[in-house]
Amino acid sequence: MADKPSRSLVLFGDGFARFVDSSHSHLHSLASVSSCGFLSLPNSPPSESGDERAVREFAVLLDACHTYSNMKGEISDGDSHEDPPKQTLSDRFMGMKAAILTNNSSLKSFSAKLGFSVLQLNELLGGRSAEVVALELLKLLGLEEGKVLDNDHYDLVFFHVGAGEQEVVAADVGYLDALVGGIMSQAQPGSDIGSRLHLSAVMSYGSVLEGDDSKFPVSKRVDEKNSHLSVLYPLQSYGMKGGIPRKDVRSFSPMLIAQWQYAVTRKDNAERFSFEDFMERGGNLTIPADRFLHEIAFKLWKAPKYGA
Repeated sequence: MADKPSRSLVLFGDGFARFVDSSHSHLHSLASVSSCGFLSLPNSPPSESGDERAVREFAVLLDACHTYSNMKGEISDGDSHEDPPKQTLSDRFMGMKAAILTNNSSLKSFSAKLGFSVLQLNELLGGRSAEVVALELLKLLGLEEGKVLDNDHYDLVFFHVGAGEQEVVAADVGYLDALVGGIMSQAQPGSDIGSRLHLSAVMSYGSVLEGDDSKFPVSKRVDEKNSHLSVLYPLQSYGMKGGIPRKDVRSFSPMLIAQWQYAVTRKDNAERFSFEDFMERGGNLTIPADRFLHEIAFKLWKAPKYGA
């Protein structure tokens, strides 16, 4: 546990997990010093568009599915006699200040409902190199010129790129890889920035494709020769909520996540940012995606600890 609250930067590559390869050295370097694992998602509804999927999965990541359903008109305040849950991040997490940068118009509208400051991604990029953009992202968190500033900063910044209705191209993944390199060069171990920055790289698979269930399964299969032992194999924690089995858990194509903060996160044995390496050597295993923000908020001193 750090002696001061962290500042969190989340780099979210929607649909990028399929396209990370050996050339993306900065992502692999990040994984090699990080705590790595998976975020499990619910199944996609039938006939869901790419844009709807992108916003829904982002809502899951923020544990804001009630707000998403409200926005789509699937529920109304009159549908329940219970008080509606608090919607904004500030209300939910002790005044948390959060910003998001994205080009997805639907995601901008949804994020605004959650109390995010919606910043213009194109204005930030503006033809700048990834190294310069990395500096600008750190400035939003009050991390500037090697110092940690206490005035006028965000606690949490999301940098969202990819997918929706758009096709992911190799250049997008390459840019995010370079951005990771630029950020890590500023957050050297032992530096003021390195000690306060909590960095998360999150990559999803985007829309489900045929064969994904066999390529990217997160549930361990019981040996068919000992199938009678399957009754002894417990339901995994990502399939539970409040001691009750979750009704809708997709057992494949999770989000991949690597998290790093100097002297705070535990390094595991993963060496590459890949499904196979996280499955074999990752230390975080699988947690429900809707617990992600709660874990981040704890690092920011904005919420109690979730889980062990």
